[in-house]
Amino acid sequence: MFELIYPFDSAPVLPLPTVDNPGLTSCAGAEMVPVVEESGLVVGQTSRTYAHGGSKLLHPVVHLHVINRSEELFIQKRSMKKDLLPGKWDTAVGGHVDYGELLETALFREASEELGLREFNPIYLKSYVWESKREKELVNVFAAVGSFDLHPCNDEVPEGRYWPMAEIEESLGKGVFTPNFEQEFKSIRSTLLALL
Repeated sequence: MFELIYPFDSAPVLPLPTVDNPGLTSCAGAEMVPVVEESGLVVGQTSRTYAHGGSKLLHPVVHLHVINRSEELFIQKRSMKKDLLPGKWDTAVGGHVDYGELLETALFREASEELGLREFNPIYLKSYVWESKREKELVNVFAAVGSFDLHPCNDEVPEGRYWPMAEIEESLGKGVFTPNFEQEFKSIRSTLLALL
């Protein structure tokens, strides 16, 4: 399985200070994320806000696709409070890796926070780079197979349900899903079905 490689000592806080930009003078209370190379090597850390602010610093996230034996995929509706793509349907679980955290730890934390899902066997599918106008992410994709009783958290995830594959296919390209979900779904659809 793909994993992040942290330095022995704490990685530098980015952006590094310059004469024109003194950098992040205080990180107290900021949600810090690792800055990585595509190989998973951690080369720095930065605030989540800075990573989403157009810096294009590559930072890791985890995605979990939950599929049941009826070939239905659980999809969440993003909160209207989200800073990116509010109200769009997206991967069952998706979230940032905190600095110092392993991918699997982040995956279980996010699954618990977003869906109340605590007991599952994650299957690693792939890692790839996703770039939007505001950010650049190293996406680490996992799947879980089973008929889970999922409870979306109203603050983080206001709604979620199992979608038949045919319904997902019919909704692609119609502005229902996030662009990242659509691209990812197309690339792993056959792999998900092969797990059943």
